[in-house]
Amino acid sequence: MGTCRRRRSSRRTTRSVALALVAVLAVACTAGEAAPRSDRPLVAPTDAGPSGEATPPADPVALAVDSQRGGEHVVARGGADAVYNYGPTLITDGGTVRMWWCSQYGSAPPAGDDILYAEADRPEGPFSGPGGGSVPAVFSGNPGGFDAMHTCDPSVLRVDGTYYLYYTGAAGDHAHRNAIGVATSQDGLHWKRVTDGPIVTQAGDTIRDNTYGVGQPAAVYLDGWFYLMFTDTTGQAAGWNGAGQFVLRSPDPLFATTVEALGPDGFTAVESTAAPRTRSVVDAFSADLMWVDALSAFAIAHQTADGTRLTFWNRDFTAQPYLPVVIPTTWEEGPGLVRQPDGHAPTSTEDVCGRVPFDVVHATVIGRADAPTDLRHYGLDVHGIDGCGRPDQALAVLDGVAMPSPVRTMDLVVGGRVVRVDRRSVATALADRVLDERVPSLDEVPVAARLGAGARAVSAEGRGVGFVLDDTLWPVSSAEAVAANDSQVEVIGPDQWDAYPKGPTLGQ
Repeated sequence: MGTCRRRRSSRRTTRSVALALVAVLAVACTAGEAAPRSDRPLVAPTDAGPSGEATPPADPVALAVDSQRGGEHVVARGGADAVYNYGPTLITDGGTVRMWWCSQYGSAPPAGDDILYAEADRPEGPFSGPGGGSVPAVFSGNPGGFDAMHTCDPSVLRVDGTYYLYYTGAAGDHAHRNAIGVATSQDGLHWKRVTDGPIVTQAGDTIRDNTYGVGQPAAVYLDGWFYLMFTDTTGQAAGWNGAGQFVLRSPDPLFATTVEALGPDGFTAVESTAAPRTRSVVDAFSADLMWVDALSAFAIAHQTADGTRLTFWNRDFTAQPYLPVVIPTTWEEGPGLVRQPDGHAPTSTEDVCGRVPFDVVHATVIGRADAPTDLRHYGLDVHGIDGCGRPDQALAVLDGVAMPSPVRTMDLVVGGRVVRVDRRSVATALADRVLDERVPSLDEVPVAARLGAGARAVSAEGRGVGFVLDDTLWPVSSAEAVAANDSQVEVIGPDQWDAYPKGPTLGQ
């Protein structure tokens, strides 16, 4: 139920979809609601029109691009009976690129869309199931629920060790009032629904021929807020064909409390997630969202006649600081950006402060089930930027990076703070990456804590291990770092652990 830009075959309640084409049904959009338009003018937020979109600033910056790549081969597919594959979400998790996408397996009841999972060591694949095995279905419909038949359009985050799956759910093929649900996991494979119903339903601001409803979520975690971008064909600010992307945010991953909606005057508190949709940030279906620390901007990936367009917005969606960038692609259904677990852009392995890689995976053909398939990878780099020029921006870009300190030790950036580490071997064990040269802007940042050799380490049942530095407990995910620091681990009670002020978790 994720496709919202073409007519396509119905997902039958039997398992014969792979054997024969079935009667065509407008499961999401009417025949006239084809690809979103790329030439629609933007409307200033002080004079919001039907789109509610905002005018770029007078002098948006043109970004330099190079390293165009991809498109040569299909990078992932489901099993033999998975005749469609589309709507992916991807995160870099340690040294693994993890991908979830929409398909259908006969072996995964009930009949309807399933969410599949695969992984690879790089965005260009090839992707396979865990351990190199077959690709499993990891999330399917919930009989009796709002998502009784279809679960599709995944968007996955990992925040504080918990994976969140935002997805489109539908009760049946003819129930076009789609809604957005959420599930959680500790490993990204075994998911549990955490609400009895959807977290976002259609606003019902207006009636259009397109009865798809609300879905195609894209989630980002930034500064303690969960941002959720999505399609709502009943939204006031959607286009003539139902295209448009709306944004909610909340510190609550379930969007049950403290919800704010993006409108013409910015984010404002609303009573529920079904508040009127008064502003769209891009005229598109099936888009993806990412925060780019090196640019201090959101990037929205959406499909146009030219390929995958990246549209940029500042932190509060009041201005577009950069001109759009287009990744030339052959496409049929919306892109999934390769992102860090919190929905932020990955850092470049070539130049962490001066270059940003943008990689997407999306369907490229209409297959034998008259639905999108053949997932391919495309990408390019934005370069020539000063992503670490300001101390605050450098702290965000360099999260998880270690580098030499001014006093012959190592500095580790973690959670917006600098921890000075006496031993390089310990810093290496705790860092995602180690730089040979120091970033100058970090000289303006005070050191939050010093991790000396033999520093006190504690553990508690059900809590893990951490270093106690100046009466603050810094959890540690790397046993190797504790051993390399020659720290003896002292066992304490859970209550004592919980009583300590906490720093960010150290380690990959």
